Order: sequence, then structure tokens, then C-alpha cells
Amino acid sequence: MKRKHYLIWACVLLIVLSVMISSWKISSRKEENLSGEEAVVVGIGSETGGLDPAGNIALTYLTYSVTALDELLTYNESGEIEYRAADSYEVNEDFTEWTFHLRKDGRWSDGSFVTAKDFLNTIQRALDPKSGSGYANYLFPIKNAEEIYMGEQDMETLGVSVEDDYTIHFSLEEPCVYFLKLLRLPVYTPSNSVYATEVGNGWDKNPDTSLSNGPYYLEEYIPEQYFTLKKNPYYWNQEQVKTETIVFRFFSDQQSLQSAYETGEVDIATGLPSSSAELYAGEPDLVLTNSIATRYIYPNLSVEPLDDVRVRKAINLAIDREALCKMVGQEAEPTVNFIAKYMVNSSTGQYYSEETEPLFEENVEEARRLLAEAGYPNGEGFPELVYKYPSLELDTDTAQVIQEQLKQNLNISIQLQPQELQTNYSDRRAGDFDLCRMNWTADFADPYTYLSMLLSNGTYNCSGINDPVYDKLVEASSRELDAQKRTTLIHEAEKWAVGEQFYIIPLFSVKTCNLVNPDIENLHTIPATGALEYRYMERKE
Repeated sequence: MKRKHYLIWACVLLIVLSVMISSWKISSRKEENLSGEEAVVVGIGSETGGLDPAGNIALTYLTYSVTALDELLTYNESGEIEYRAADSYEVNEDFTEWTFHLRKDGRWSDGSFVTAKDFLNTIQRALDPKSGSGYANYLFPIKNAEEIYMGEQDMETLGVSVEDDYTIHFSLEEPCVYFLKLLRLPVYTPSNSVYATEVGNGWDKNPDTSLSNGPYYLEEYIPEQYFTLKKNPYYWNQEQVKTETIVFRFFSDQQSLQSAYETGEVDIATGLPSSSAELYAGEPDLVLTNSIATRYIYPNLSVEPLDDVRVRKAINLAIDREALCKMVGQEAEPTVNFIAKYMVNSSTGQYYSEETEPLFEENVEEARRLLAEAGYPNGEGFPELVYKYPSLELDTDTAQVIQEQLKQNLNISIQLQPQELQTNYSDRRAGDFDLCRMNWTADFADPYTYLSMLLSNGTYNCSGINDPVYDKLVEASSRELDAQKRTTLIHEAEKWAVGEQFYIIPLFSVKTCNLVNPDIENLHTIPATGALEYRYMERKE
């Protein structure tokens, strides 16, 4: 018996020692990872798309570009212009002629000079439909850009001229008061004209050819695992860059990402579920940001019966967004708008979403009446629609709640189809869906980033919308110089698309949950998107 007790106690002691050693290893790994000039490791979502600003890009490029590329200029957190690749610009009185002067100390990461031709290189390649750029339509304000994209004009007619190595001029079709805000978009950023000759030949993920003009350059890219950025020794503002190396690691699920933070494998974990916010409430690690984003569902207008506005309206009115948000997490906030809940109208200082009455009001009885009027009383005869969504925790919870609500309120069945993020993205872009989850984070601080998504000629119009009434409202808002009149047109366009035609099913906005090691400072947010910006971060000494 004594021997048996000794064996038991020995096992217990071994387990305790094992746990202590494991904890010590984790602690040591954290300390080692956070000392000296060790890399800062950032955990992000799954790999999606390429790194060519003229090509088919998604979240991976957006993470890379804000750290590795300099646009002509941008806006800082105070709303002031921050010059980057350019050091000045001029514009005429009606906002149709824009001239930008590049800084003469701007260099690529191989030491060669950044020139105006490098900016033109991206623009011209993006205007080739074969490039697959979803941002090409943001070039359409430029003279003949849309006609070139549609094959109706030659590239020589494009309203972009390179006057010398350091001067680029844009001639626009019509006034565009938000043109400066467009400059942070991929299609307006440079790509080295020596190596970036075509989309899809692999130059963008090859460190030998993927040059950067920003604070960091690409040192290594391992697909589906990570990519590493090193400090650019030729960067014009390199004295402000304090971190030598940043590693971005891909994670296919949020739980693995949170675990990686807890074990010290990553220093920053981004885009975590609301359960992480609850777990770390009150801790210095927790960083919540107001994401300038809207989570919504695309109904495919080419699929019956979603081509019937009464059906689309019925689905919208039958969803209880308040209950949905309570189920999916405390960071979600219901919305019936398309324009992001926290996008500020720079002319009024208010959120666009608070300037008007709600676009529609939920009403289950009215939803049932509309469905019956469309030929489906009590849901009878309604086909089973398939809802495709990324297999992330938030989207899975959302899908299950919506499935249950639509069954209970309209007696219609929705088949749920979770997908890997890249597959979901590809199916949506191809229009291969009945209902598809969509989340749009603003690319620039103007409502056009949302309204343009539903234009008949919009390159992100995935659901077959073709509405001349809407197109005219959006076009009129784009060229209106009077701020008050423009705001009115913006609200009219959103009301028509979301509150009259129900082209989308808005659900909620969400605060972005991030975990950041408290030893990291000078981490800022990008005003246009609410995302974290890493270019000038550093460790406390």
C-alpha cells in the first residue's frame, strides 16, 4: 500500500513539475520574444489574395500595404493631410485637374528612385479587366478610365500624364471632391515598373522582385504560414521606424490565434471574437477599435425568388437585429444602414447613420404579408436557399441565428454552408451564391466606398444589381461640390438602395477586438478603416 501511495505522489509531483516547467517555458519565450531587436509577431486571419495592388487582392494585401507601401498622401488621426510619396499638390477650382509632386528622396527598397511612372504602372495594369482588380472602378473618375476598362478607348487616351520623373497629373471626367481620399486605395499606389509588369506571374510574393517604397520591405513569404517584413534602409523617414522586423502569421481560426497570443507565439492578435473581449475585460492587453465596417448579406438578384423586391424586403423585416447581436457578442451593434455606423461626415461632424431616420423598421407581420403577396403564404412553396459564409465563430453564430429567425418568422428554410475564407471570397466574386455573407470595411473616409459597391458598373457588384436610378443618385453625389447638397444626395442613394430596393441585408457593425502586448507602444489606428497601423510601433525599453 505504501509503495502504491508513493507511486501516486510521484506521479502527482511529476505533473506539477511538468506544469511549472511548461509555464516557465512560456514565460521565458515571451520575455525572449520581447527583448532587444526581436521581431514583433502579428497574428492575422487566413491568407487571401495577392500583393499586387493592380490585381485580385483582399485582407492579406491590406495588411501588407499599410506597412510596406507609401501612397501619395493620406489623412492622419487628426484629419490632417500627411504627405508620404508626394510632398505637395495643386488642384484647380472645380476639382478636375490634380497635380502631385513626388518627394525626390523617395526610394524603393533596392535603392532605386520612386518615379511617377511607377504610379502610372499600377493604374494602367489595373485598368486591364484581366487583372481581376476589384478596385478598378475607383479609377473611373479619371478621364476615359472607364472606357479603357470596357475596351472602348485606348490606353493612350487615359487622363493621367507623367510630366517628369517627379510629377504626375490627373485629369478627371467631372469634379471629385473626395479624390484625395481615393489615393490610399491599392490602384493609386505605386508598383515598380521594372518588375511589376503583369498580374499573376508571381513577382508580388517574391522578395527579389516585390519592392516596397514604404517603411518595410518583403523579406520572406511562405504561403499559408507567414510573411516577414524588414525595415527599409532607403526609406525617407526611416529614423521614425523603430522596429527592425515584423512577422505576420496566418491563422485559419480565431481560437488558434488567441491561444498563440496566450502562449507568447504572437505579440499582437487581431480580429478576435467578442468572447476574447469578455475574457480580457479590464486587462491592458485588450485593444478595442471602432471598425468602420458593416456586416451584411448579399441576396443574388439572378436567383429566384430573390429577384423580387418583396421577398428581399420580407427577409430584411423578419430579422431581429437586436436579438441577433445579443446572441453573437457584446461587441456587435445592430444597423439597418449600409454606410458604416461610425463613419463621420466631415462637413457636419456627425455619424452619417445618425443624420436621418432609420432606412426601414423591422416588422414580422409586414414581412409575412409581403411574402404572401409574392406568392409564398406562410412560406409555402418557398425554395430552400443556401447561405454561404466564412467558417469563423462570429459568422457561424450569425448564420445559425438568422436561420432560426427566418424559420420561426417566415417559415422558410435556409441551408447553411460554411466555407474557408478564400473559397467564400471566390464564390462571392464569381456570383456563385444565393445568399452570401459580406463584410465591408471602408477603404477611405467617404461614403462612396460603400455606395460604389452597388453601382451597375461597380467591380465589387457581385449580386447583379443594375439600377439606373441608383447610379444617377450616386454619380450626382460624386460631382456635387456643395457639402450640404452632397450629403442629401448620399442619404437619398442609400435610402433607395437599402430602404426601397433592399439590395442588401444589413446586420450589424462590430468593434474589432485585438490583443496587444502592453510592452508595445506607438501603435495607431488608421482613421479610414479603424484597423491597427504598425509602421511606427516600438517596444518599451
